[in-house]
Amino acid sequence: MKFYISATGIKKLTISSSAAVSTGRGGVGLPVGMKGKGLPPVTRRISHRTLLLPAVLVLGLLLTLLFFRITFIMLESAAFCSSPIGCLGWRIFGGSDSTLLREELMRALLEATNDGDNGIEMSSTSLPSSFNDLVKDMTSNGQDIKAFAFKTKAMIMKMEQMVESARQSESIFWHLASHGVPKGIHCLSLKLAEEYAENAAARSRLPSPQYVSHLIDPSFHHVVLLTDNVLAASVVVSSTIKSSSIPERLVFHIVTDKKTYTAMHAWFAVNSVNSAVLEVRGLHQYDWSHEVNIGIKEMIEIHRLICSHKLDSMKRENIPNKYEHEKDLQHLRPSCTSLLNHLRIYIPELFPDLNKIVFLGDDTVVQHDLSSLWELDLNGKVVGAAFDSSCGDDCCPGRKYKDYFNFTCPIISSKLDYDRCGWLYGMNVFDLQAWRKTNITATYHHWLKLNLNSGFELWNPGALPPSLIAFEGHVHRIDPSWHIAGLGYRSIINVTQSVLEDGAVLHFSGPAKPWLEIGAPEIRSLWSRHVNMSNEFIRKCGIME
Repeated sequence: MKFYISATGIKKLTISSSAAVSTGRGGVGLPVGMKGKGLPPVTRRISHRTLLLPAVLVLGLLLTLLFFRITFIMLESAAFCSSPIGCLGWRIFGGSDSTLLREELMRALLEATNDGDNGIEMSSTSLPSSFNDLVKDMTSNGQDIKAFAFKTKAMIMKMEQMVESARQSESIFWHLASHGVPKGIHCLSLKLAEEYAENAAARSRLPSPQYVSHLIDPSFHHVVLLTDNVLAASVVVSSTIKSSSIPERLVFHIVTDKKTYTAMHAWFAVNSVNSAVLEVRGLHQYDWSHEVNIGIKEMIEIHRLICSHKLDSMKRENIPNKYEHEKDLQHLRPSCTSLLNHLRIYIPELFPDLNKIVFLGDDTVVQHDLSSLWELDLNGKVVGAAFDSSCGDDCCPGRKYKDYFNFTCPIISSKLDYDRCGWLYGMNVFDLQAWRKTNITATYHHWLKLNLNSGFELWNPGALPPSLIAFEGHVHRIDPSWHIAGLGYRSIINVTQSVLEDGAVLHFSGPAKPWLEIGAPEIRSLWSRHVNMSNEFIRKCGIME
């Protein structure tokens, strides 16, 4: 059966029950047995109007589907794309959702990075305080991915500022903790002062009369210690004697202030040092000239003003924006205004009869024999000092002049070398004969006055900066293993165990003194093992518990 559609539309339908056969002339034949006369010619032409309606139906269906797809994409893209039209073109023509999101996110992050702080302005109070708040804010407000990038950047910058502020506060509080006197050490001073008053043995002469001549004998090894800490002095003395190969040649000169004198004297009188000679002298027992007295008072007053100026500046700024180095917080330490700390510049006046001495800070502990230091040839120099002791040869991390001095001041930049390495103060060999031939002390005072007249801007507070200038050209470099410094700083974790073991003198320079609890326990143990825990006064006061 066949259908025949006329050229004028669907008006006439002819149905044939048998298949047509060809006439062999290009026409269409009739089945055998049928006559073709009187029948219309058979055609196979299809009308263009007949195709229009199905095409319209199909196109309408496609456009409907496309409309819904575009609507969905637009709604979805609004939450992710900074340019929904751009996203639309990408996704309609085959772009992957994950690829698109990655490209848009990368573009937004780069824009936020390159724009610095010129992006979306947001006050700190309007920023989300957590990641969950950020997600909630983005989804509820329907913000695009560019807003997400800038808001995330603002949150991270705010958090970085908070972390830096907390770090600075923690560092300040850590330094302020060094002001505290542990109750055990306070108790020790009180108990010993009471012992001095009640026990005649605690007031016995130091040293015994038969050893007084040793105090000025140049053939002995003289050790000088300036301190008001009884416990610290006991560790320095006991560790030095224990490490010495010839302790009978040691002579200790301990200078303290008036308030500590009775306790210091009582300790060493009751706990006598049999293998060495030791004297304890109070500053009130010195009979200096008027000129020296004036110089000392002037020196300590200027140092007090330097520390007060730095502290006032810090208070005005509330919390400092940035500290380049922990040495910027020197003004927070008790040593900043301590007379005994600054008095080392007057050692020749303290000991006019001595020629060569080894100076030890009260925050040191001796591990190896120091005998060869008194035989050391300083080549005409005044002081023998290490320049750094924990990082190897030819290194000076955190010890250069730029860490002590303000090189924006012309008076400093014209006189000093920015990258020069400063020597360490705390374990030094002094040739007092050579010192007396120089004007070191006068130079020290000259620079103190320059700093005073310059508004205290020449250097950071501390005893070392003006000493670096005063001793310029008078320093002899000694082997770094003699002096391991900086054990009172948190950066001590960078010092290896082998360096600590090889060091002759360990110096707890920095806020974390070994008698305080703020230091690292494993470092403090190098010092505390020399505390006589069986001593009656140590046990009664619960020291190091």
